[in-house]
Amino acid sequence: MIAAGRIITPFEQLENREILIGEGKILRIRTRGTSRDFDRLIDARDKIVAPGFIDVHVQGAGGADVLDATPEALDVIALTCARFGVTGFLATTVYQPAGDNAHLRTAARGRFQNPEGAELLGIHLEGPFIAKGKRGMIQEDCLAPVDGGTFGRIRELAGDRLRMMTIAPELPGALQLIPTLRKQGVICSFGHSQADYGQTVSGIEAGIDHATHLFNAMSSMHHRDPGPIPALLESEGVSVQIISDGVHIHPAMLRMAVQRLSGNRLILITDGTQAMGLPDGRYLYHGLDYEAKNGTARYLDGTLIGTALGMSELIARCVRHGGCTLQQAIRGASYNPACVLGLQEHKGSLEEGKDADLVVLDPDLRVHLTLRSGHPVYRA
Repeated sequence: MIAAGRIITPFEQLENREILIGEGKILRIRTRGTSRDFDRLIDARDKIVAPGFIDVHVQGAGGADVLDATPEALDVIALTCARFGVTGFLATTVYQPAGDNAHLRTAARGRFQNPEGAELLGIHLEGPFIAKGKRGMIQEDCLAPVDGGTFGRIRELAGDRLRMMTIAPELPGALQLIPTLRKQGVICSFGHSQADYGQTVSGIEAGIDHATHLFNAMSSMHHRDPGPIPALLESEGVSVQIISDGVHIHPAMLRMAVQRLSGNRLILITDGTQAMGLPDGRYLYHGLDYEAKNGTARYLDGTLIGTALGMSELIARCVRHGGCTLQQAIRGASYNPACVLGLQEHKGSLEEGKDADLVVLDPDLRVHLTLRSGHPVYRA
């Protein structure tokens, strides 16, 4: 049982309640009593209790990367994510057409029932069907023309663990492939694209209903050449990833996006690199050196490659830079990504009968405790 001072469900905020947990589920949320069963009591009377966070875009953490292609690396990522309140994540990575892609086999066979750390919920593949001119941190050997045979090889490697694919709709063949992806249960995400406004609308009409790190690795807005961003923002059926570190997106643009993304559309991501949870310093990604400083990860030429921040830290920055409430930010990191993955009946909110995936936060939003299915996977 958790005795909570403040609960963010995230549909409402409750004061002085207690959460009863049993067999990995939330059994009941009730007015706080006077329980003195301290063997079963988690005292959070001066803290905030929220749903466990879900990160649909994390490449690495704790010194490990999905590209390491080992179960141990996935375990390190899972444990590090849990330090920042994450209870579920998509292993985000690339496909190399000329490589053996052992990392995809490893992620597909990942320890999905591993009780330690955050739960591996599947794979998010950035590419290979993306625009060369907007590849960002993705290397050229991870790009390929849109081709059913290439996707077939990806499917052989990843199987039904492939939950999301970032795709550029302007590429020849993309509009024909998108419905196939949808039929196979793969979330089609706009990103790493040079599409204009009309091409983006065509991609949405073909089945794109998500967008990878809005503003980043896509054409910018202009009053006579609007580009993809207005198309994504005005399409109510499209959920949108945001990196709210205040660096990937200027705070003014972040505030504009947050104001436009109502309901279930705002999705906070870390775009985390192996430097997440580690000190500032120089690290290696895909054979190239990069530097992590103040939570931002860049190649040595200045190219942004992601963050070194955990989800709880991104939530704090979203409130600080994005002009949103804590409740909105927590929803963007919990219920909304659960909806993207079709898991909202079981995860993403604090409701009776749902999985007991919870995070206990100090008032400064540092993670005090992370529970997955009612079991501690991180304690401060």
